[in-house]
Amino acid sequence: MKKICSLLLTVIIILNYNNVSAQGCVAIRGSGSSSCTVHDPHAVPEGWVFSTNYRYYKSFRHFRENHEEKERVENGSDVRNYTNFLDLSLLRNINSRWSIGINLPLSSTRRTSLYEHDGKTRHSTSSVGIGDIRLTAYRWMLDPAKMPKGNIQVGLGLKLPTGDYRYQDFFYRNDSTQVLAPVDQSIQLGDGGTGLSLELNTFYSFSQALSVYGNFYYLLNPREQNGTSTSRGATPSAANIANGSFVMSVPDQFMIRAGVNYRINKLSASVGVREEALPAKDLVGGSNGFRRPGYIISAEPGLAYEFKKVNVYAYVPVALVRERTQSVPDQIRSKITGVRTVGDAAFADYSVNIGASFRF
Repeated sequence: MKKICSLLLTVIIILNYNNVSAQGCVAIRGSGSSSCTVHDPHAVPEGWVFSTNYRYYKSFRHFRENHEEKERVENGSDVRNYTNFLDLSLLRNINSRWSIGINLPLSSTRRTSLYEHDGKTRHSTSSVGIGDIRLTAYRWMLDPAKMPKGNIQVGLGLKLPTGDYRYQDFFYRNDSTQVLAPVDQSIQLGDGGTGLSLELNTFYSFSQALSVYGNFYYLLNPREQNGTSTSRGATPSAANIANGSFVMSVPDQFMIRAGVNYRINKLSASVGVREEALPAKDLVGGSNGFRRPGYIISAEPGLAYEFKKVNVYAYVPVALVRERTQSVPDQIRSKITGVRTVGDAAFADYSVNIGASFRF
């Protein structure tokens, strides 16, 4: 029994701790993470788990719907985001079925482009700071003592607008002029909305070596717009005012993961599929304002190693499918002009995730 529970602890704590932030301009926050645990029913169920997750990616490949605009990289007009996320999570196991957690995201991102500045030379803007904190309560729907091989966990959370969603930096106009203005939505620290999160985490162990897992995470943001300008210090155009893209929206986002884990002694290897998305329309509230909706489907291989009270891991989701979908302002612009319009977004080829959890 203890060997099975040890296996499940590795599968769930390590494999399923991930921040939700798609690779590039699409999903913009690093505040969502799946933090679920399995407890040995023969051990003292109460305790703490502290987890850290670091994620890095470089987005630079531009897509409009599912078409890659390869010429952007070839002619040097691509936008490049160098993104670093660090999620800190503290989970309190109340008993064998209930737990509560807090997630604090930190980020440091540098964005370089031509079009945001003078259009001729590449310059950069950046943001550094804390993101939107999330508080979550979790419950295992089945009694772990009676169902040691498989279970389903439900998590309900509150996402607070603690990250700066009006973060500013200087935009280069010419050798003598720089303008201080809000940075691009993709590198803002927060989204400006109070949101609700839903998590579903599940696993099933066929043996001490072989198991499967699944995660679903959805962040619901009822607020439609946060009032932050998208004009980078300039006057909004009449077209942007007409379609609503002159201010930033507060979008929903979601993640789905599923895969297989194989364990040899204290080493676990996994392979799975991961989808991260920012929908064009929210479940609750309006959906106008500037956003870059789309999704990424990735293959997600990984390795994890278990020590006595510490687990470490490394995972590298590799993009298989990338698509920038039509936003509400795109739809409004298409209706006004009679020409179908879809904006572009920059995606990464892969991301690097490394982290650790500590039980005490």
